[in-house]
Amino acid sequence: MPEPILATKLYIPPPALRLAPRPRLIERLAAGTRRRLTLIAAPAGFGKTTLVSSWVAGIEAGEGPRVAWLALEREESDLARFFTYVVAALRTVAPGAGAGVLEMLQSGRPSAPQALAAALVNDLAALPGEIVLVLDDLHAVESAAVDEALAFLLDHQPPQLHLVVTTRSDPHLPLARLRARDQLAEIRAADLRFTLAEASDFLTRAMRLELPPASIAALEARTEGWIAGLQLAALSMEGRRAEGAGGMAAFVDSFTGSHRFVLDYLVEEVLNQQPAAMQRFLLRTSILERLCGPLCDAVVRDAATPGQATLEAIERANLFIVPLDNERRWYRYHHLFADLLRQSLAQTADLDENEAHRRASAWLEANGLALEAFHHAVAANDTARAAQLVAGQGMPLYLQGAAAPVLDWLATLPRAELDAQPALWVMWASALTMSGAQSSTIEEKLAAAEATLSGVAAGEEPRDLAGQIAAIRAMLAVPLNDVETIIAQAQQARALLRADNLPMRTTTAWSLGYAYQIRGERAAAGLAYAEAIDVAQASGNLMVELGATTCLGQIREAEGDLHEAEGQYRRVLEMVGDPPWPVACEAYLGLARLHYQWNELET
Repeated sequence: MPEPILATKLYIPPPALRLAPRPRLIERLAAGTRRRLTLIAAPAGFGKTTLVSSWVAGIEAGEGPRVAWLALEREESDLARFFTYVVAALRTVAPGAGAGVLEMLQSGRPSAPQALAAALVNDLAALPGEIVLVLDDLHAVESAAVDEALAFLLDHQPPQLHLVVTTRSDPHLPLARLRARDQLAEIRAADLRFTLAEASDFLTRAMRLELPPASIAALEARTEGWIAGLQLAALSMEGRRAEGAGGMAAFVDSFTGSHRFVLDYLVEEVLNQQPAAMQRFLLRTSILERLCGPLCDAVVRDAATPGQATLEAIERANLFIVPLDNERRWYRYHHLFADLLRQSLAQTADLDENEAHRRASAWLEANGLALEAFHHAVAANDTARAAQLVAGQGMPLYLQGAAAPVLDWLATLPRAELDAQPALWVMWASALTMSGAQSSTIEEKLAAAEATLSGVAAGEEPRDLAGQIAAIRAMLAVPLNDVETIIAQAQQARALLRADNLPMRTTTAWSLGYAYQIRGERAAAGLAYAEAIDVAQASGNLMVELGATTCLGQIREAEGDLHEAEGQYRRVLEMVGDPPWPVACEAYLGLARLHYQWNELET
């Protein structure tokens, strides 16, 4: 089964609790919807996400376009995962959107970036009403394939779609062409800086500080209107209220320099003002990308206050934490704040970071978040645990749309470690197969696996790994229609694979059925597809089950067993539900042929 969609990535962040209104920028965002792309590009701490979420809150309060939101992370560098989440975001406002894209992704065959983008364009063109798609933190995605897909989308964008991108750096998109065609609205760091009037409003009204105009002007000048710096300065001054106006004015005079210097200084100031228990909590939980109370409890362990209560206290104190859902269950630290907390953590002996990552990994795995558990296992330098999480319980991570992070991790392992564990070579080949890599690259990993296995004593695991190698070679022969290779390798795989290696047995049975079907051996193909269906049901591989059931219907139809064929096609429709997925097209076509033969022309 695919990795579950993380709903928090689709959640529109609420406006900050302490927020200064920015009508000049809100108006520019509203005007930008007449163009294809609104680009908000600035370094960290300039309030990009906060600005867009404030604008969206205004749209939702009145009449305006529907807004779909996607918070991007490095995992979306995987093209299939990126499009899976884009479709999930769009479906929050347009149920059923992106059906053509999902069909391509669920086919099990690699798809070109432009092909996926074209399918999305066609799907969106059929939707009524305007939609704004916000891609937040696009800089986190480092993928030429994603860049290519987005460029194609912008070139062929349907009129009802407007794209909003927040990023720390300019994306690899045709910005010059869009700018020349007046199809690009831009908001840059210079636009996002607080003016003196906005800084005054933020400090006196939002942060409730009583400061003389000279101190406000000095703060605005020394932070150059940088929002993160102003907010940290305000938090630090909140802790100095007892010193009075003179003490606050002295604080304003005490720092100067670059953004990074100011931020380092102010974070230290803010941290030092927190109680010791709060400081420990902030530092220890800084290893987490997302936070919830029970996860924090698992990592911190010895805190006197439950994690959920502490997170709520942090939000009330405005300590750079962002809620990720309406229930205030999941949070994340502001990226800059998290970076600096981690730097501070690295300078202390307060925590065994590897052990903390292991505890986080265990909690996430127990709560069904396998990909995040994998990331923490990698951070803990625990190769054995990371490999175990990749293998999964019945369905490997790379078959759940997470091939990219698995490949990134494997590429970091030294050759000696890979040779010591031939399963890692096989894992690498399998993940490459799912990412659409060239056959020659995959074959290199398979050859390395075979070389290491040659020096391993016979046993169940080496035998299963040899079976996996054969299964992968059978899959590589499918797009070539190399029937003899498919059959030879698939039969070898069936003889070697462990009985409980259901993912490999599923694809092997389907490959064998495909080879027999194109060779015209219907009986053998039918048996192989029936086996694929049984094993797919046991492993939860719905896409193989759908494909094999459809093919089995085609075989029964070709054999003249029309009622049995009808039963197979209708089973496909039952599995895809209502509204049906595009993969159901073949089943509908099969039923149409049957009813035509039965002269039921109105059915």
